[in-house]
Amino acid sequence: MRVYLDNAATTPLDPEVFEAMKPFMLEDFGNPSSTHAHGRKVRAAIESARKKIAELLNCTPGEIIFTSGGTEADNTIITSAIQTYHLKHAISTPIEHHAVTHTLETLEKQGVIQLHHVRLDEKGHVDLADLEKLLKELPGALVSLMHANNEIGNLLDLQRVGELCQQYNAYFHSDTVQTMGHYKHDLKQIKVHGLTAAAHKFHGPKGVGFMYINKDKKIKPMVHGGAQERNMRGGTENVYGIIGLAKALEICYREMAEHEAHVTKLKKYMIEKLKALVPGVTFHGDSDNLERSLYTVLNVSFPESEENEMMLFNLDMQGVSASGGSACSSGASTGSHVLGAIYPNSKRGAVRFSFSKYNTQQEIDFAVSKIAELIKVEA
Repeated sequence: MRVYLDNAATTPLDPEVFEAMKPFMLEDFGNPSSTHAHGRKVRAAIESARKKIAELLNCTPGEIIFTSGGTEADNTIITSAIQTYHLKHAISTPIEHHAVTHTLETLEKQGVIQLHHVRLDEKGHVDLADLEKLLKELPGALVSLMHANNEIGNLLDLQRVGELCQQYNAYFHSDTVQTMGHYKHDLKQIKVHGLTAAAHKFHGPKGVGFMYINKDKKIKPMVHGGAQERNMRGGTENVYGIIGLAKALEICYREMAEHEAHVTKLKKYMIEKLKALVPGVTFHGDSDNLERSLYTVLNVSFPESEENEMMLFNLDMQGVSASGGSACSSGASTGSHVLGAIYPNSKRGAVRFSFSKYNTQQEIDFAVSKIAELIKVEA
């Protein structure tokens, strides 16, 4: 048996998405910037996809700009917002995705901004009182806080942070790569200026995503060389990727309640099984709190052991695909910057299991049994 529990890294392509993409791979091959019939047909398909996404998110089609994925979208919004509005301060946390942290750190090294980190509580949640304190001290700053952490799953109160940013005239960007397609985003209600998505996180194709740019807070383009994407991103569009993205998001909204119920049940079941079979197991961040964490992510903390260094490798050898990182690098070249920031002195093991609609209870049983075997517990 081979079990895939790394859906926060990427998800399998939905067959319905593939069928929607296939004509644009084989038959409708025109360049969407061409004015002849072949091009016009493809251009119409792109704009139809844009319109569908805008309808789902309750925004205007002009506010959706297609990109190569979440990383490009994060980089563009952060860099261009700072440039467009001459921002001198940015507020974030040390546990954002590297697409955000590395971008902000680079801009600080270049002398473009000063970077300020908002305080986190013991579970890794943003301290909203400290955020408001920073906003009072630094009105008009850029705020970049992710909706859900990609490693520990902690959820941010997007509505409340948006209200605070509006109150203190801050530019609010949120990396929503892990929550897009899993939660509804009503962009008429959420006070956010820019957010991001990657299709492969919700059963769409790799290499395509989008950024939402609020029409009242437009930014300058970062990729030049053409008038594509309403002069916001030069380069021929990833046509079949865009078609697949829109179809994948449409399916997510259609199946959202059913998907959340199924995956939440699996996550709860795995938590219970691990607690019953693995002595000393705990959970990083708030990933075992079903009310305050992303329902697709569970970050498991194992007791300190020499075996922890090889846990992911051994799980892979036993037929379980997962991911992780150690809070303590222990001489390794890389570790989890998220866990390192929250648990700087911990030597416990860490594995992130992440679920999708295609996972089953039988797969959870198999994975937990292999974990129990590896840490020498009889399942």
